[in-house]
Amino acid sequence: MTTSRKDCFGVLDRVFPMGKEGFRETPATCLQCPDKKSCLQTALKTDEGFKLRREVLDRSPAEGFVARVRRWSDRKELSRLNKLYRGKKK
Repeated sequence: MTTSRKDCFGVLDRVFPMGKEGFRETPATCLQCPDKKSCLQTALKTDEGFKLRREVLDRSPAEGFVARVRRWSDRKELSRLNKLYRGKKK
């Protein structure tokens, strides 16, 4: 069974845009969509999604040695996943 997806499927700036207060939020139209979960997951696997996730990591405080190592590990994991998904595109 094939399903047709909307043009906005997986486009981060359309399914998770920056709101008026400077925070990202999901539009009301996306909340009604049956593909919302897979759409947001796909959007986070794009280059823009990895950039967003990296920005979130950079903003989080890293107080203490363990927190810095954990943030470094999370950055490495994001980098590895980004390379993995780039390879699948080609």
